[in-house]
Amino acid sequence: MNKTKIKNFSIWARRHLIEVVANRMRFLGIDDSGIKSEMDGSTDKLKLYDMGTAKPAEVSGKDIPKRDRLVNAIREHEKTSDYKTAYETAVEEVAYTWFNRLIAIRFMEVNDYLPTGVRVLSSESGKREPDIVTQAADVAPELGLSADEVWSYKDENKLDELFRILFLRQCKKLHDILPELFDSSQDDYTEMLLPISFIDDDGFIRHLVTDIDEADFNVSEQGQVEIIGWLYQYYNSEKKDAVFAAMSNKVKVSKENIAAATQLFTPDWIVRYMVENSLGRLWYDGHPDTSARAEWKYYLDEAEQTAEVQAQLDEIRAGRKDLTPEQITFIDPCMGSGHILVYAFDVLMQIYLSAGYTERDAAQSIVRKNLWGLDLDKRAYQLAYFAVMMKARQYDRRFLTRGIKPNLSHFQDIPDVDVSSLSPVMRDFVLQFKNADTYGSLITVTADDRIDEEIDKFSPVWGFNGEHLEHLMQLYKILSQRY
Repeated sequence: MNKTKIKNFSIWARRHLIEVVANRMRFLGIDDSGIKSEMDGSTDKLKLYDMGTAKPAEVSGKDIPKRDRLVNAIREHEKTSDYKTAYETAVEEVAYTWFNRLIAIRFMEVNDYLPTGVRVLSSESGKREPDIVTQAADVAPELGLSADEVWSYKDENKLDELFRILFLRQCKKLHDILPELFDSSQDDYTEMLLPISFIDDDGFIRHLVTDIDEADFNVSEQGQVEIIGWLYQYYNSEKKDAVFAAMSNKVKVSKENIAAATQLFTPDWIVRYMVENSLGRLWYDGHPDTSARAEWKYYLDEAEQTAEVQAQLDEIRAGRKDLTPEQITFIDPCMGSGHILVYAFDVLMQIYLSAGYTERDAAQSIVRKNLWGLDLDKRAYQLAYFAVMMKARQYDRRFLTRGIKPNLSHFQDIPDVDVSSLSPVMRDFVLQFKNADTYGSLITVTADDRIDEEIDKFSPVWGFNGEHLEHLMQLYKILSQRY
């Protein structure tokens, strides 16, 4: 794995995506100075905004509700910061959303994990035109596009326009199997902020396909899911350097920058050492004849103990003899992009196989019962989620269609809730998550015995709906269990 190439690409990608997203926002009447109001002459179908240029910015048709959602997102960030910070946060969010999605598609196409079986960003033959364009007529029905529409674009030689439509349709379709990474909403404003192109020599796709060796993504060759973590770390490296420089000048780290200040991708050998000597030891203590032990390069055999300590250890091991693979619960409470979870998946697979399970059944059980994770950063959560899903897909060809969701989550502050309208039990439950996006896994959570009752009769109130409650309940479940 060529980490220099991965680092150079990731740093360039962040700068590039932030620049193109900010430029697209200007064409919507939004920049770092403010959100422009409609000009006279605007209609329900065409909105005009004065950007100080000869021609006003125009937003029309389906882009109007998308712009409204973007404005709402910025205003939501502004509640806890100033406008400039809120604007920059929104730009960063859109940039990393597309970074995550594009990296995911690249990983899936190289490993032939895409449901269509057709590459989206590249061609298996190595030609410039992606296979999704070459084979557009074949994949169009699955992506909701008619053959007539495809041939219309091809006849007019509008291949890049056809590519953009197919690409966005593919992203929508991927929501079916990776809902935490891809959006199916018709008002997904991120779509209008990415000028995607396969013919642009200095575009994201061209760099992604040519700058990083394809073998680095291919798990049947030298590639590993680990590449997702390295891409993520290097993508954030410049921001992390800037945050540390500010810290050296006694500038307080804002909650928007906590992730950048605290995340570090753990090298592979350290991950293996930690997992083998915790998860591996747990299993080996009760199953000393396990064949899985042969796989653990960094496992340390126990030193000689005194008779008293040995007796205590024997008692612990005796209690682990009846442990089954399904009973193991393994958590990374600050999982980043999931590197530790991914290797824990491998060790758990070895444990399951040594206990007589098939790879397919083991993969499903590992995601459902064994692995748990949390992180402050939503973008890291998305990549950890993706990495675990890809690991399962590696062992079970149909895994992505089984509707199984990993037990992973990310922290976020509670919405601006009118707590007076909530019941006392619900109010206490909700308020303990205040500033959860700052404290993360350090918070201690409890729930009244009547919480299930309250959930059953819960009805949405201003600023707090069923989706918010479901997220808090998932966090509560993860934080209150033992591992």
